[in-house]
Amino acid sequence: MRYMGEEALGLVETVGLVPALKACDEMLKAANVELVSYENIGSTLVTIMIKGDVAAVEASVVAGAKVAAEIGKLTAQNVMPRPIRAVGDIVSVHDIDQQ
Repeated sequence: MRYMGEEALGLVETVGLVPALKACDEMLKAANVELVSYENIGSTLVTIMIKGDVAAVEASVVAGAKVAAEIGKLTAQNVMPRPIRAVGDIVSVHDIDQQ
């Protein structure tokens, strides 16, 4: 899904894929948000990126970060309420719908 910077952006970063997948699952179930992309950063760091309205993204990131910390190592979490449009170009590099 191409992110154009029109909505809030939420990020959860973990060490390893398993906590990231669990966080992603919890984030998408916790609130009305959409998965934008994921990023394998290196050194086993994985970041999940979601979008939606600010309140939904905040609730989703809290839920995802909590469950990730319970089963693995959470390294970062962040909510950007209104990122500049150029951020969309950065986070859409690994667009989940891209073919």
